[in-house]
This record gives sequence, structure tokens and C-alpha cells, in this order.
Amino acid sequence: MDMFNEIFGQGRDLNALQMSSRGVVVFVIALILIRISGRRSFGLHMPLDNIITISLGAVLSRAIVGASDFVSVIVACFVIVSLHRFFAWQVVKSPRFSRIIQGEKILLFENGQFIEKNLVRALVSREDIMPGIRKAALTEDITKIDKVYMERNGEISATRKADHL
Repeated sequence: MDMFNEIFGQGRDLNALQMSSRGVVVFVIALILIRISGRRSFGLHMPLDNIITISLGAVLSRAIVGASDFVSVIVACFVIVSLHRFFAWQVVKSPRFSRIIQGEKILLFENGQFIEKNLVRALVSREDIMPGIRKAALTEDITKIDKVYMERNGEISATRKADHL
């Protein structure tokens, strides 16, 4: 037990070796937690998935610096990951739950016109939309665009008119 305390320390007065040792253990645990959480945690960048990123980072850092009991931090992280996994499963199984948690895409442009009320709802300007149009439709010519959406993950997507494909 003495050697364990020498390597990992106790409380908040940790030296560089102890914080580094904790960092290695937390890294491995974080890797396990992310694998349990699933690929969507860092792949989709939906609000639900961003929450786990922020939460795990904040909570795991407490274990490294000794601000909280190590075991309590790890247990809390497993609870957070389990909750994320449960919510993600519910999002897949229930369209209604998905809409509540992640929202719906917002139509921003259609029939050659920007939809002003939806721009306000999405909190974007016409100029904010243009990078998404350039990226998604590979054009700056708005006359070639059929529809523009703000997707549930906040990205702007655009579809080209059929005669401009």
C-alpha cells in the first residue's frame, strides 16, 4: 500500500510522478469509457454527444489532479457513459424522443428564397449559410440550390436543383 501511495499519491498534494501516473491510468480508463460509450460520442457531434465529451473531460481531470476521490470519479464517469448510452439507444428507438433530445433539421432556403423566420429560429444569417452551401453543393451560385437546411448537429447542408447536377 505504501508503494501505491508513492506512485499515485493521495489528496491534492501530488508531485509530477503521481499526477503522471494518474494521467496514464485515467487515459486507459477514458479509452475504455469511450469504447463503451460508442463511436457516436465523437463522430456525430450532436448536443447529446458533446455533453459526454465535456462531462468526461471535466470529471476525469479531477482524478488526475487529486481534486476528488479517484474511485468516485471513475464511478461517476461510468454513470455518465451509461446514461449517454441509454439516451443514444432511446434516440435510435424512438423518433419522438429523438426530436425532443436532438431537435429537427430546419429548412432555411427553398424556392429561391431564404426563410427569414427559420433563419431567426436557427440564429444564422444568410452569410453564415454560404460556407455550408459552398461545401455541400460545391457552388456559390444560389440559383443552383434547391434547399438549404441546418441539420440537427448544427451543420449547414444544401441540395442542388435537379437540372444543375
